[in-house]
Order: sequence, then structure tokens, then C-alpha cells
Amino acid sequence: MTYRWRALLAFVVLWLLYQAAEGVGERWLHSFAVQAGLMLACAVMAWPLSRWLGYRGYAAYALAAGNGLRWWLPGGLLLAVLAKFGAVWLGLHLGVYTADAPAATGGLVVVLTALPLLLLSTFVASLAEDILTRGFWYRAAGLRWRSGPVFVLASSAIYVLNHIYRLGNGPLEWLMLFCFGLAYATALWRSGSLWAAVGLHWGWNLGNGLLTGLMPASVVDARAAAGLSMGAHLLFLLLVLALPKTRAGSQVIDDRQ
Repeated sequence: MTYRWRALLAFVVLWLLYQAAEGVGERWLHSFAVQAGLMLACAVMAWPLSRWLGYRGYAAYALAAGNGLRWWLPGGLLLAVLAKFGAVWLGLHLGVYTADAPAATGGLVVVLTALPLLLLSTFVASLAEDILTRGFWYRAAGLRWRSGPVFVLASSAIYVLNHIYRLGNGPLEWLMLFCFGLAYATALWRSGSLWAAVGLHWGWNLGNGLLTGLMPASVVDARAAAGLSMGAHLLFLLLVLALPKTRAGSQVIDDRQ
């Protein structure tokens, strides 16, 4: 079997596991345990598939120790959490959101109790999707991306299409997801490490979870709320572009066994 066919088979396996997490776990069985288990299976299965494709560990998806793990991951995580809180805070003042009553036991207590599971669940979900829609195409697919903008646009489109259960929400949803994809894919391209995308993606998802306990709010204007989220990610994009580029030279052969 040629490398391209093996890569295609690897992608199909990961895609089925990822989509089953929501399709089977959440929508069919209504079970968080099944959903979380399938999502974890997707992230874990990426390791033997990476080995099968001839890479060390998770290197098929540009996941390795280095500046991406040491700096981009924690930096992106902190930036995105703060940006999510900032977007909702601004939305509350602009009437885009309305504040809800906090939990009776106290928002901080709820968050601290749920924090370990929240950290793990948002990390695994972000990592799995970043592997599937960015890291795989950056390296494991075996494509030679000659142009950063082409890779970023292609990855962003794949990211939109991967949200098969949200495509029915219409063009505004597609545009918002595309803006998310632009920021995350650019972070990967500029850094050469998927950890940069994971940091931003994980931070945004984690911020959503933290807000539920610390600053619960309901959407009043869905279009404006989407606009705030898009604006935050376009700011991520500008910031990533302003940072020094640290991308490694080769995307396909470095980290091969």
C-alpha cells in the first residue's frame, strides 16, 4: 500500500472516531461518557497511526517538544481564555449578552470542583480536532505546501466542513468557523508546531467552560455574538502574524523514523 493510501485510511479512522463522539455519544445515546470516550479514542489512536505512517510518536501532526510546547501552548492558552472573557464582558456592556444568575452554591466553587475534568475534556477535544483539520494536512497527508496562505485557507475550509452538525446553521456560522480556522492554521504555519494552534483552540474552549460557572450569560443578539468571536480570532491572527516566524524547513521528512 502506498503512503498516500495509508494516509487516507488513517484520516478516515480519525474522522470517524471524531464524528462519532458527537453523532453517537451526544446526539444518539445522549451520554457524556461515550462522547468523551470516543473523543479520547480519536486523540489516542492518532499515535499508532502516526507510527504506521513512519513517524515518531505524534510527529505526523507536527506535535513534538520544543518552543511550540514550551511557549506557544501556554501562551496561546492564556491569551485565548482572556480573550473569551473579554469578548463576553464587552458583549454584556453592548447588550449582546445578558447576565444570568450564578449557581446557588457559588460560581467559583462550581468551577474549582469541575476544573480538572473541564481542563481534560476541552484539551482532548481541541487536540483531536486540531490533529484532524490542521496537523494531519500540514504533515501526515504528505502534501508539499509551497505557500502559507494556501495551506491556511485549505485548512480553514476543512475545519468548517468538519463541523458537519453545525453546517445547517447557515453562512454566518460558516464564516465564524472559517475565522477560527484562519487563526489556528496560521499559528501552526508560523510556528511549525501544532501546539500553537492547540493553545489558542484549547484556551477558547476552556474559556467557554469557565464562563458557565464564573460569568454565566445568555445570547441576546446571535449575529453580534458571532461578530465578537470572529473579531477575537482575527486579533489572534494579527498577533500571530506579528510574532517572529519559527516554522521548521521541512514538513514531511523531519521526524520520520
